[in-house]
Amino acid sequence: MTENIKPADAAQVADFLAWAAGEEVPVEIVGSGSKRGLGRPMGEGNRIIGHTLDLSGLSGITLYEPEELVLTARAGTPVAEIEAAVAARNQQLAFEPPDLGALYGAAGGTLGGLVSTNLGGPRRIKAGAARDHVLGFNGVSGRGEAFKAGGRVVKNVTGYDLCKIVSGSYGTLAALTEITVKVLPAPEETRTLVLSGLDDATAQRAMARAIGSSHEVSGAAHLPAAGAAAATTLLRLEGFGPSVAARNEALRGLLAEFGAIAELDRDESLARWRLVRDAAPVRDGGTPLWRLSLTPSCAPAAVAAIADSLAVRALYDWSGGLVWLAVDGAAGGQDASDAGAAAIRAAIAAHGGGHATLMRAPEAVRAVVDVFEPQAAGVAALSRRVKDGFDPRRILNPGRMYAGV
Repeated sequence: MTENIKPADAAQVADFLAWAAGEEVPVEIVGSGSKRGLGRPMGEGNRIIGHTLDLSGLSGITLYEPEELVLTARAGTPVAEIEAAVAARNQQLAFEPPDLGALYGAAGGTLGGLVSTNLGGPRRIKAGAARDHVLGFNGVSGRGEAFKAGGRVVKNVTGYDLCKIVSGSYGTLAALTEITVKVLPAPEETRTLVLSGLDDATAQRAMARAIGSSHEVSGAAHLPAAGAAAATTLLRLEGFGPSVAARNEALRGLLAEFGAIAELDRDESLARWRLVRDAAPVRDGGTPLWRLSLTPSCAPAAVAAIADSLAVRALYDWSGGLVWLAVDGAAGGQDASDAGAAAIRAAIAAHGGGHATLMRAPEAVRAVVDVFEPQAAGVAALSRRVKDGFDPRRILNPGRMYAGV
């Protein structure tokens, strides 16, 4: 019988996982549950998930020093609570964490879930992903052993950088109990330049020119034309008011050949980039949704190749380095029962390489399709060795990323 275990502190997490390791009972780790639909269905062979470890009880900010740009919170703390606290001091989580709850019909996520999935929003091209802002953490391994890594300052270290190892591990290595992150000042001004009517390839060239300039563009996204809606290309500038104004004028001149340029003010910009951050333009409909990591200059050709066999809707971010792709069905009599996995991965391989993650699909599909990009033999062997070090009995979120991990 599956039970929900909700510890009140890190010691109880350690006690429970020590028992689970001894009994070899597989455990699902959750925070708010906002991303439970992301990843492979857990449990392998006859190993049914025995218990759910609910970390939502480990909540609250335990340290916030705005002058030092550092914040520590328990892993179950809602991201919305952290963002509100830092916004009150005119600061932000600079990597712009996406809120993917709407993808799965759930509430917003927690800090632990955010770090475990290592997701970043449109500002990643300038600020990096979650892993680049984690200074330290406390956690419990699959052995039931409490441990900590990093600290409260940025410094050079020797040995393994455990903060980066657990970031993006989807709870397969440790149950995080407390995390310290770097925060940064929020921009005084935000403006967005808007180009209209560009095809995907032209839009990608415009975005590449913008982010390759000295004008410190912090967002570059493109939404292709759909129905009566014209294509729009967004370029964001942030910082001190006079600096934004000067860079705005310079960027307009740089992009003049791409046509008329409209502009969004601060409030309009914030609203529009939240939609991009959360994949709102392509997330409706409940159809399979992919997150593609591509060579930016190859992204339009890759999407066009995919569209030869699948009916898709695309949203380009990171100047084309990230493409959100909704698969609405097959085209030309092709088979889309695999959520388009074969066609998508073949197109990526033929157009610059990259990887594809199936962000949303029915459980039956995720059970037979590689949700994460298949690993080369050497990488897979390394993943297994890392798993052996943290969770030798394979009790933590077993199989969520790859079979045997």
